[in-house]
Amino acid sequence: MKIHLIAIGGSAMHNMALALHHKGYEVSGSDDAIFSPSKERLDKHGLLPKEIGWFPEKITSELDAIILGMHAREDNPELIKSKDIGIPIFSYPEYIYEQSKNKKRVVIGGSHGKTSITAMILHVLQNLNVNCDYMVGAQLEGFDTMVKLTPDASLIILEGDEYLSSPIDRRPKFHLYQPNIAVLSGIAWDHINVFPTFEMYVEQFRIFKNMVSDTLIYCSEDDELNNLATEKTKCKLIPYSTPNHTIKDGISCVNNTELLIFGNHNLQNMNAALLVCKELGISKEDFLKQISTFKGASKRLELVKKTQDSAIYKDFAHSPSKLKATSSAMKKQFTNRKLVACMELYTFSSLNEGFLRQYKGCMDEPDTAIIYYSSKAIAHKRLELITKEQVYTAFDREDLLIFTNSEDLENHLKNLNWKNKNLLMMSSGTFDGIEFEKLIT
Repeated sequence: MKIHLIAIGGSAMHNMALALHHKGYEVSGSDDAIFSPSKERLDKHGLLPKEIGWFPEKITSELDAIILGMHAREDNPELIKSKDIGIPIFSYPEYIYEQSKNKKRVVIGGSHGKTSITAMILHVLQNLNVNCDYMVGAQLEGFDTMVKLTPDASLIILEGDEYLSSPIDRRPKFHLYQPNIAVLSGIAWDHINVFPTFEMYVEQFRIFKNMVSDTLIYCSEDDELNNLATEKTKCKLIPYSTPNHTIKDGISCVNNTELLIFGNHNLQNMNAALLVCKELGISKEDFLKQISTFKGASKRLELVKKTQDSAIYKDFAHSPSKLKATSSAMKKQFTNRKLVACMELYTFSSLNEGFLRQYKGCMDEPDTAIIYYSSKAIAHKRLELITKEQVYTAFDREDLLIFTNSEDLENHLKNLNWKNKNLLMMSSGTFDGIEFEKLIT
């Protein structure tokens, strides 16, 4: 098979390229920008394009398929050439399904926790030597790639994102996987550039729920999911919630099993992963034994650095519900330390004046709350500039600190007294390149 990936440099796309390469396919690709670590990983396997840019001459009738990444645009010259000569064009999730339609498909959906739940399941399955394919949205310890596609595995674990499939396919990704077993972790409005109303957003999860053939595992602590659960469905429904647990000396414990993860949201995620594994024939005892060594997915309450008196954690949190959950987890886990929480407004939703009001009260729990955003990110997304006054009003916290220059934020954090304080950095971006490790000494 000869496969060409348009926008091969993306986080998901370059992992797809590696997975197909490992499967023995002949893989090529193009992109107008490729950054680390995609660049180095593609180069290691001889898949890095020799030149940056789009080259229609790469598109020939010898290709069996095109995989189109979200980074490409509808007027991409390689895409146009592919259409002209009639090569089959797949979105990323379409091709995942094409590779897994004869397997048992487990799909993890929800506005939050998808990556963590998927990672927990994969950690347990790998430790128990259960052969499976997978696709997950973060690099995991002990896994070479974020995607694995083989001819022999009868099971695949898929993180199911609700965002669009490709520039020419406006369906949410998780609508394409046709799950046998599925998880829904919660519904909290996001991606307002695609789903301008909450009702439209919820409808995507209703459609997904109705696609599940066997079992849907859902969080019963989420009101919207409880509403969906009352509607007619063809599959078995299994609710889950936060398990009973204790916290002693900064360590969370469930069923006498000490865990490396913490926070109610992570314990909920663990319960979801447990129920999936039970559906796959794994006992609770075996699950707990293996989950005790799970350190967490990348950028999900990930420890960056710790000293005797303080620690830095980073998290992918950017939506209101995620900010609340992550901040609460830090406060409950470290009761003897104050929390400085810093959040970057970076996504389309968070930088939208109309959506900002959704953040009211979500940064109340930290002892010090800081918001950062840059005019550069707003300009890149072609949005209207928001003001500090709008941010103050939205978060509704009188002592909220707001920075719009990364150097000013960095200097402020470096000059704080970090004795008995923790720092939590939350963003789906990078705070414009701030090196977190250097913020505390």
